[in-house]
Formats: sequence, C-alpha cells, structure tokens
Amino acid sequence: MLYWLTQLSEGGDFFNLFRYITFRAGGAFMTALIFGFLFGRPLINVLRRKQGKGQPIRDDGPEGHFVKAGTPTMGGLLIVGALVTSTLLWARWDNGFVWMILFVTLAYGLIGFADDYAKVSKQNTKGVSSKVRLLLGFVIAAIAGVWATFLQPELLQQRLAVPVFKEVLLHMGIFYIPFAMFVIVGAANAVNLTDGLDGLAIMPVMIAAGALGVIAYAVGRVDFTEYLDVHYVPGTGEILIFVAGLIGGGLGFLWYNAPPAAVFMGDTGSLALGGALGAIAVATKHELVLGIIGGLFVVEALSVIIQVLYFKRTGKRVFLMAPIHHHYEKKGWSEPQIVIRFWIIAVILAMVGLATLKLR
Repeated sequence: MLYWLTQLSEGGDFFNLFRYITFRAGGAFMTALIFGFLFGRPLINVLRRKQGKGQPIRDDGPEGHFVKAGTPTMGGLLIVGALVTSTLLWARWDNGFVWMILFVTLAYGLIGFADDYAKVSKQNTKGVSSKVRLLLGFVIAAIAGVWATFLQPELLQQRLAVPVFKEVLLHMGIFYIPFAMFVIVGAANAVNLTDGLDGLAIMPVMIAAGALGVIAYAVGRVDFTEYLDVHYVPGTGEILIFVAGLIGGGLGFLWYNAPPAAVFMGDTGSLALGGALGAIAVATKHELVLGIIGGLFVVEALSVIIQVLYFKRTGKRVFLMAPIHHHYEKKGWSEPQIVIRFWIIAVILAMVGLATLKLR
C-alpha cells in the first residue's frame, strides 16, 4: 500500500525509496517484528483465558512433555497477523503472486485454526478429521497452482525447472497442477509434523523462507537471472516483502516460543507457514529446490511415513518414536540440543539450496 507514496516523488527524494523492493522489505520486517512484540503478550493472555487447560498433550508422548500441560496454543495467529499486516502495508497490491501466497497462507491458517479449536475445546489431540484437512488442503493448493500458472510466462507454464541443469524444462502438461498441489500440501504437513518442540519449527521456517525470498528476488530481476542463468519470472521480487514480514513475525513469535514456551504455534501457524513455503516455491518455479532448502521438513515427514508403513507391515518400529525429533528425545537428547542441532541442519540445507542458483 505504501508503494503508492511513489506518486508523490519527483525522483531523488524520500518518497522515491518506496520504489525499491529492498527498502520496503526492510519496512515489512520491522513492522512485523514490532507487531509481534506489541501484541504477543496480550494475545497469549487472551489465549490462556479462553483455552483454560491449553493444548492437550499426547499420553504416549515423551515424558518431558507433560510439564507443558496448560500452555496455550494458536500462537500462529501472531505470526500470520504480523506477516499479513506488514505485507498489505508494504507490498504492491497489483502483484498477483503476493495475493496468491496470502490466499494460501490464510486458507491453511483457517484449517489449522479449526483444528486447534477442536483440540482445545474437546481437550483431545484428534482435532479435525485428517481426511477433511487433506481434502481442503488439496482444493486450496489446486486453486493456487492454477493461479500461479496464469501469472507465469507462457514459456514456463506447466513446466518443471530442474536445478543445476538450468536449460532443462520438463513439460508436465495437465500433470503440473497435481504436482504443484503435492508440493504445497506436502510442505504444509511437513512443517506441521516438525512443530513438536519449543522453537523447533519456527526457526527452520524462517531460514527456508529467507532462502526462498532471495530466490524470489533473484528470479524476478532479469539482470540477476541472466547472470545466474535461471528462468526469469516477472513479478516474483515482490515476494521478498512477504518473506520479510514472515521473518519479522517469526522472530516476534520466537521471543515467546523460546524454551520454556509461553505459547505454541499450533496448526494455525504450522499449516499456514508450510503452505506459504510451498506456494513460494511454485510461484518461483523452484519446487525441487524447496526439497533441498526444506530438507529438514522432508526428513521429519519421511520419518512418520516410514514408521507407519513399517509398523503396519512388521508390527515393529524403525524409530523409537516419530516424527524423528521425538526419536532423539527418547534416546536422551535434551530439547535444546535437538532444537539447536536441527536449526544448524536447516542453515546448511538452505545454503546448499541457494548454491544451486549458480551451479551448472
């Protein structure tokens, strides 16, 4: 919205700064951060009053989690509120990619909110039926996939870009939309599975989002794409403002989510943020790179899939408990050890993902 202030500029003055994506991204970051600090404690107080016993704890979970009983959930409202406010304030409203990603974020956030509400109101860990969640998730992802396709250049529509082999564009035809749906739904649920320890999910989300933000800015500039030899997608640079809002809001949330957490992100936040990562990857034609940058989330999801399939087949378990962060809890790792080591892994994977921009 503040981009409109450029109409007051005659060039070289203060209002001219609003033309620059990097300046507005900085503004979005600070807006979201301040939003988090201002509304964090009041929101936590409201959630604690409304939820009473807070998020229910699994009976079969690690023993150390029982001390967390009574901690309120739905803290994702703080992150989503911060990033939506900052994005609407600082991004250009005529950019279709921004609206597509906001749509996915808010829609998945609503699914997560319904799930969290069902859990705290019934005081059980089941929430909304997984089939209903998946169905709604796929419908939202289908809309986003079609939306992104129409926004992209004709050369890139229904095509899959391959990292490193940058001249390769796989034409998927009608199968591209189901693929995009899988990317978005998979990212949303993978982040959701990762959100099991204080601070575990939010920092890797911010790291992955930061890497995707750099990619979005790069592929949205023709001079950068020529240097990096990647495909040019006009308009994606504006996504950096959304990402800056996400990081600012994420840091504001982490202030209260740091061990011992005063509030949990809940499905409200994890589904919304995971869906956003998937939507950014689809928009920028870096769906496969998301698998590298978000490798931590991929491993968390795979650990659950492997555990379930192997148990159904043999009656035995591969991991002491899934997702895999609980396996290390069972092995005796402390919660801070797991969280910080997983953060380090997330940074390494993000750097590897970014390296694909220059590799040939």
